[in-house]
Amino acid sequence: MMVLQSFFRMILFSQDALFFWLIVLLVAFQYRKMQQSKEAWFGISGEPVWPHIGAAVLSGLVGGLAGSFLMVFVGVNLADIGIAWLWPLAIVLMLVHPRFLCFSYAGGLISLSYLLFGFPQVNVPQLMALVALLHLVEAILIFISGHVGAVPVYLKNRKGHVIGAFNLQKLWPIPIVALAAVSLPPDQLAGASINMPDWWPLLKPAGAALPDQLTYVMFPVMAALGYGDLAATSRPQEKTRRSAVYLFMFSFVLLGLAVAASYAGGTAFLAALFSPLGHELVIWLGQREELSGDPLYIQPEKGVLILDVLRNSPAHQLGLASGDIILHINGAEVNGKGDLAAALEESWGMVEVEWLEYPTRKYRRNQIRKPLHQEFGTILAPGSLDYAMVEFHTGGLLARWIRKR
Repeated sequence: MMVLQSFFRMILFSQDALFFWLIVLLVAFQYRKMQQSKEAWFGISGEPVWPHIGAAVLSGLVGGLAGSFLMVFVGVNLADIGIAWLWPLAIVLMLVHPRFLCFSYAGGLISLSYLLFGFPQVNVPQLMALVALLHLVEAILIFISGHVGAVPVYLKNRKGHVIGAFNLQKLWPIPIVALAAVSLPPDQLAGASINMPDWWPLLKPAGAALPDQLTYVMFPVMAALGYGDLAATSRPQEKTRRSAVYLFMFSFVLLGLAVAASYAGGTAFLAALFSPLGHELVIWLGQREELSGDPLYIQPEKGVLILDVLRNSPAHQLGLASGDIILHINGAEVNGKGDLAAALEESWGMVEVEWLEYPTRKYRRNQIRKPLHQEFGTILAPGSLDYAMVEFHTGGLLARWIRKR
């Protein structure tokens, strides 16, 4: 109950509420920018962005509430965790590669520096537990809503072929109630205290304070979690759920190592090493699927393959979805964008579509009444005459500057 009270007080009445709503504005800006890119690339307009913004904020609140309970359950103590070192180092690492803007790398390097050189002064088990729990919350958010708002793009793969894909970019505002331990004599403890179970906290507290002299206080922490990925060999929801599973596994292993390190200091090296290396493994597994797998969004020999379907459009109401292959419209064979446009122009208000459903490739047929000037609502996979719309860089600002020297 105290966690819930502190959580909602933070986002509504505390000074940190301003930071929360600032992150919400950043989320709105990101989605608006993605929508403008979609309009520029495919000529699609009129799609509202507020449902995506609302979903991101709601998901962030759910993730923050889950993270708050996890922080309290595990007993992460932020008092001596070295948070002041995390953000500066993460920003420096981002210059090498954008994916290094992640606490798993900065936290791992800071922990290794302390274990090898004694600087900076941090509690390695607590820091690694924080990294693990933040990634666990991120995995939950990716699983729930990582696919929402995915933007269709055309890009070149390593073979030089133009393929269709989805750019997955997410940002969530995460309000979290965290704990900090203070050492107080018994006569100074507040009367409104809660007796915790004997096994709590899971993380063994460091320092010389006696257990009955150690008091945990709650305070708000505002954070933002981001997710960036590419879905070219599967639909966005399939891609994000696989990514979430990998991240779940990474988080649980790192948390187990952190708890073990709080009781056996020798295992702290394992946790510090696994933090960056385990995260690299998660990224490598995801990239291997995209680079070695067969691209999904390329045109077949017969029919036209759908890259994306606009919500509430005639195509959406028909039951068409990403990955489906349209074979005929009103009995006319469709083997390219020109065939599709011509068949729709001659439909005279009634459209009957025959298609192969993804992934089973079962034959489907349905019809719908569509005004002549209404958009059908499909974005097709690229054909032989289409060009790549985006280019994905393989390094950060510093890495690209070095290559130009």
